[in-house]
Amino acid sequence: ERDRQAAVEALDRFLDGLPPLQREVFLRRYWYAEGVAQVADGLGWSVSKTKSSLMRTRNRLRAYLEKEGLR
Repeated sequence: ERDRQAAVEALDRFLDGLPPLQREVFLRRYWYAEGVAQVADGLGWSVSKTKSSLMRTRNRLRAYLEKEGLR
């Protein structure tokens, strides 16, 4: 339970530190489970741009969690 809580708190800090648009893309895809095309359409972005943004954010999250000792 303690590890889970630490992970939740780290994820909250990570999301708080993201620029608003990146946070919106990430949350729409992974919290609200929207498809990539749906996220792209909602933002007026191409699917390719949306996928790239998600990949960069996932990579940043991975690095952040490693820095926090959670990965």
